[in-house]
Amino acid sequence: MTASLEEEIGRWRSYLHRRQAIQPVDVAELEDHLREQIAGLTRAGLSADEAFLVAVKRMGELDALSREFAREHSERLWKQLVASSPDGSEPQRDSAMAFALAALAALLIKVPALFGLRLDADTGFYARNLSLFVLPVLTGYFVWKRRLDLRAFGWFAAAFVVAAVAVNLYPLATGGSTELLTALHLPVALWLLVGMAYAGRRWNEVGGRMDFIRFSGELFIYYVLIALGGAVLVASMALVFQVVGIDIGPFFVSWLLPCGAAGAVVIGSWLVESKQSVIENMAPVLARLFTPLFAAVLIAFLATLLWTGRGIAIERNALLAFDVLLVMVLGLLLYSTSARDPRAPAGAFDVVQVVLVVSALLADAFALWSVAERITEFGFSPNRLAVLGLNVVLLVNLAWSAVLYAGFLRGKASFGRLERWQTDYLPVYALWAAVVVVVLPPLFGFA
Repeated sequence: MTASLEEEIGRWRSYLHRRQAIQPVDVAELEDHLREQIAGLTRAGLSADEAFLVAVKRMGELDALSREFAREHSERLWKQLVASSPDGSEPQRDSAMAFALAALAALLIKVPALFGLRLDADTGFYARNLSLFVLPVLTGYFVWKRRLDLRAFGWFAAAFVVAAVAVNLYPLATGGSTELLTALHLPVALWLLVGMAYAGRRWNEVGGRMDFIRFSGELFIYYVLIALGGAVLVASMALVFQVVGIDIGPFFVSWLLPCGAAGAVVIGSWLVESKQSVIENMAPVLARLFTPLFAAVLIAFLATLLWTGRGIAIERNALLAFDVLLVMVLGLLLYSTSARDPRAPAGAFDVVQVVLVVSALLADAFALWSVAERITEFGFSPNRLAVLGLNVVLLVNLAWSAVLYAGFLRGKASFGRLERWQTDYLPVYALWAAVVVVVLPPLFGFA
């Protein structure tokens, strides 16, 4: 460890020694835990100063004295938002690489235009390939950021090439069901590759996969914020140029919207990487806020279902909307799990979580019954089979999550088992998405 880091740890240690409520043996134990946290964070790619700040912040969630230390040194935490290493070379290289790759993603999405493909006319092509313009670039950013070797880079490149060949060689019917399913599921399958690059050598660890879950939620929030800012920018541009009689609509549709949407993925990822080590993650906070609300909605739905004696409406759009709700519930479970200290005892919020999981499990069972009814009445189709598989995947996750969470509430199992189950299950989503992309189109004649 660097001399400056040892000085920071020394100040932290001296601060604890001044407290009469804590014994020297406790300080030594806390310091060992702090150093373990710092070592893990530096292996993940953080600088020594960043690792120290994050480790102190995390320990502040477990220990009141560490939390008070972090609060008294909050000025340094906020300065870390805009200041980094003394020479500034590392953050400058990181930001330069991020902006360069964002520009690359923005340019890649315009490459098909050189071959006569237009975004407004060839929507099927762009829908199938949209993730292939952006996610390989984002994966490359994390390969560079985590300093992975050329062998890892080769495996990632080969996976993306196979995906690109598969979706473009298939004679998918324009506007058909398999084309739509491919457009929706390919990003899910490829997102696993982004996660493996993001976690780097820690992908096989629960903590590494859980960090990727946190990153995904934070990126979504940052991306929405960037999109809102972009909307304000475009509205301002339209008003300004309207004064001189220029319509920016064609420029917006052809250049600003596609290029900005592609580049914002990389920029949002860079922002998450740069700032989440200091600012509290928002995705878990929002999950904690909305978990009781979603639980109340599902309970009200199940009670209405039993009271009226009606099954779930079997119209396709209603069923798809219901599956979106179940996916959101699963997201709430994931991000609430990611923010919880696994060593803390069970509390009232854990009871709410179990209610949410059990309610979602029952609702998913009703959804499966509805899908089975549709298949029995109308037969198999790409959409019905994809929805059936999704509900089965969700059912398995929710069922075992309910068992593990109930065991934790009864004191029969550790919370770490639930955390491991959720992170171990991540490849299942990507695997099913890959099946939808690769297997379903030829199975149904690419219709």
